[in-house]
Amino acid sequence: MELNASYTSFVAVGDSFTEGMSDLLPDGTYRGWADVLASRLAARSPGFRYANFAVRGKLISQIVDEQVGAAAAMQADVVTLVGGLNDTLRPKCDMGMVRGRLEEAVERLAPSCKQLVLMRSPGRNGPVFDRFRPRMEALFALIDDLAGRHGAAVVDLYSARSLSDPRVWDADRLHLAAEGHRRVAEAVWQTLGLPPELDWQAPVPASLPPRWANRRADDIRFARRHLGPWIGRRLTGRSSGDGRWGAQFDPGTASGFWITPADAEAPGPVTGWRRTSPEEGARPPRPRDRPS
Repeated sequence: MELNASYTSFVAVGDSFTEGMSDLLPDGTYRGWADVLASRLAARSPGFRYANFAVRGKLISQIVDEQVGAAAAMQADVVTLVGGLNDTLRPKCDMGMVRGRLEEAVERLAPSCKQLVLMRSPGRNGPVFDRFRPRMEALFALIDDLAGRHGAAVVDLYSARSLSDPRVWDADRLHLAAEGHRRVAEAVWQTLGLPPELDWQAPVPASLPPRWANRRADDIRFARRHLGPWIGRRLTGRSSGDGRWGAQFDPGTASGFWITPADAEAPGPVTGWRRTSPEEGARPPRPRDRPS
């Protein structure tokens, strides 16, 4: 990977992990690691453009059918693809199908961008994830293989003990909280060859463990508010993403659109985004030489 590389555009593809749940903002929207990463990349590159197509609950076939083609058409410098984990968490999972669709996604995205980034997703310590770990690890082995064959980078979040700590996860125990998303953004940032700004693998600072009674109360709330509804959706074939589209995806045209910092002249962190005009979003195709 080229150190201090310059990236002028970024497209994110995937499910709730990339959409940003549960990094909740005061206005009720989600931010997440992809938005954090985009803001940081934009501060380095004037005219930076970003699009996030990720939607909660999506299975790998839905990601391929609904997001991959639009992402490939954007001809971005960086594309991130995270998918397949929702499939492995279903009671029945056809791993052969998951392999085939994920391979299809990589084969379509890798030639379309300067750098494709895949991830070994983080896993929270606990019985829910433990039950599905063999499937998850089979998925991650496939991701490593595909990356090697197609020149993609892999961010290994699964092996990071800091991201298995329950304290970086939301109360639903399925999605990272804000601190977890901040660490993932840094992990991808470093994988892209950019100078480290924090140690994303550093242990979470020590704290007093919660009392037994508090832990049991949390377990009851988790089962009532999150686990029960999640199981219900799995059994009925419903998804939290039904009827939803990515933030920068136009279902009417089945295509994506770019956003760019609202104030292109302001130095430092991005404070807002605006949709680009057609003229700003267009650029002639060019050869995609991968950084070494």
